[in-house]
Amino acid sequence: MRPSLRLVAFLLTAPLALGAQALTPATRLARAVDAQGYRAHLEFLASDLLEGRGTGTRGGALAAAYIATQFQRLGLAPAGDSGTYYHRVPIIALTPEPTLKVTGPAPRTLGYRDDYVLWSMRNDPQVNLAGGAVFAGYGIVAPEAEWNDYAGLDVKGKVVFVLVNDPGLYDESLFRGKILTYYGRWTYKIEEAQRQGAAGIVLIHTTESATYPWTTVTGSWTGEQVRLEQPASSLVIAGWMKDGSAEAVFKAAGVDLRALMQAAGKRGFTGVTLPFGLEASVKSTLRRSVTYNVLGRLPGRGRLAEEAVLIDGHYDHFGIRTPVNGDSIYNGAEDNASGTAAVLAMADAFVKSGVQPLRSIVFMGVAAEESGLIGSQAYAANPTIPLKHIAAMLNVDVMNLYGRTRTISALGLDQSSLGEVFTTAAAAEGLRVTVDSSALLRGSFFRSDHFSLVRVGVPALSVERGDDFVGKPAGWGEEQGKAYNETRYHQPQDEILPWFSMDGVVQQMKVVLRTAIAVANAPGQPTWKDGSEFKAAGEARLR
Repeated sequence: MRPSLRLVAFLLTAPLALGAQALTPATRLARAVDAQGYRAHLEFLASDLLEGRGTGTRGGALAAAYIATQFQRLGLAPAGDSGTYYHRVPIIALTPEPTLKVTGPAPRTLGYRDDYVLWSMRNDPQVNLAGGAVFAGYGIVAPEAEWNDYAGLDVKGKVVFVLVNDPGLYDESLFRGKILTYYGRWTYKIEEAQRQGAAGIVLIHTTESATYPWTTVTGSWTGEQVRLEQPASSLVIAGWMKDGSAEAVFKAAGVDLRALMQAAGKRGFTGVTLPFGLEASVKSTLRRSVTYNVLGRLPGRGRLAEEAVLIDGHYDHFGIRTPVNGDSIYNGAEDNASGTAAVLAMADAFVKSGVQPLRSIVFMGVAAEESGLIGSQAYAANPTIPLKHIAAMLNVDVMNLYGRTRTISALGLDQSSLGEVFTTAAAAEGLRVTVDSSALLRGSFFRSDHFSLVRVGVPALSVERGDDFVGKPAGWGEEQGKAYNETRYHQPQDEILPWFSMDGVVQQMKVVLRTAIAVANAPGQPTWKDGSEFKAAGEARLR
C-alpha cells in the first residue's frame, strides 16, 4: 500500500517539529534575536531626525512615542499610568544664587565657588536657613557593618558636615576596603541627613576622597540643577565645601578638622556638636517640565503573573547644544540609543519566540537618565507595579557595537543571586563572565538607572561588554573604550559609525534574555547577598 502524501509530509517534518518543541524557552528566546531589527531601531533612534532625544524636547517626545508605538505593534499591554504606555516624570530645574556665612566665635562670609557651592533642596524661589553645625564623620548609618555616625547626635534643624567616600578608603578592614560602597556616595550622604532630620548638609571635599578635583564640583553644581520634583522634607540646603576652606572655618572656632577626619575613620567614632553655626540663603530661578517613562508588559501566566522582571534602557540624551566641529546634535548612538534598541529587540524576541514566562516581563524606556537618573527615580518613587512584585531589573546602557567577544560583564554581580543566574546564562552562550575592578573602585554600579530600583531593594544588574574580542589583540577593547570616552562620550560625535558591528550586541541580548527567563520562571525571587548594603532594603521591600 502506498502511503498518503499527508503521511509522508508528517514523517518528514515530525523530527523538525519535535526538535523545536524540545528547545528550552531560553534557547528559543536566544534564537529569536533579530540583528537587522535591532539595527533598524538603532539607526532611527540615533538619527538627526530625533534631534538628540533631549529631555523635555520634541526629539525626546518623538523617541518616547516611537517606543510606545513599537510596544503597541508587538501587542504588549500598556504598563504605565492609567492604562497607557506612559509613566509621568515631573522635573524641576533650579539655578542657584547662594550666600553663606559662618556665625559664632569667628564670623566670616565665604566665597561662592572659591570656598563652597550650595543649592536649595526645596521647590521654592528662595530659602533661608540659620542653625547650629554638627560634624557627623562620614554620615553613615550601616547596621550590617555596626556603624552609626549619627549615634547620640541631635541634628534636627542643624547643618551637618560630613566626609565623602567611606572609611574603607583608608582602612581596608572596614566596609569593602577600597571598593566604593553606596555609603560613600554623596547621594547617600544627602539621603541619610534627610532621614536624620537635618536642615542642611555640607560635604567636605578632598580630591582623594571624592576621586575628582574641586573644579569638577564647581562645574557640576553651579549651573542649573535638575531633579525629580518631590514633596519637601526637613532638608533645606545642601552643598560642598573645599577642604582647605572647611579647615580654616573649623580652626577659627578652635576645632582641629584634620584630627576629626582621622578619628572619623575609626570604629567607635562619635560625632560632635561644633561651636559655630551657619546662615545660608539660596535664591533660585525655577523651571518645571514633564517627561515620560514608557512601559509595555508581556503578561505572565499562573500564580506568579502579578510579579515582573524589568528590562530597561534609557532613551534620552543631550538634544541640541553648542556645536562641536560644526555638529550641534548630540545623537547618543552608543549612549543610549544602543540600549533602547536592545530593549525593543528583546521585546520582539519574546513575542516572536512564543515563550510564555511565569512572571510578567516589563520592557521600559527610561527618561531623563542623563539628568541624574530622574526617570528611574520617578518610577521607584511611584511604580506602576508594587515594588514587592518586581523580582529583578536588567539594565542595558551602552551596548557592545565593536564585535564578538569571548567575555561579558555586568555591574552588580557581587550584590545578589542575580550574579549566578547571569553567569549561567553567559555560559550557555559560550561566554566567560569577567569583573571590571576599576568599575568597582569608581562605584559604577551606582550610576545608571538600575540603581534607582536597587535603592528600594530590587535586585538588579547593568550589562557591560566583555574585554576579550574575537580576532583582536589583547587590550584592543580597552583602547576602544578609551577612544570612546575621550572623543565621543557625551559629544555630537557619538553617532552611527560605519564600522559598528551587531555581533557583540546580539551576544549581550541573548545573555539578558536567558537571564530574564530564568528569573521569570524561578520559584522565588533573586535574593541579596549577606553584607550587601541593600539587603535590608530588599527585606523591607518584600515585607
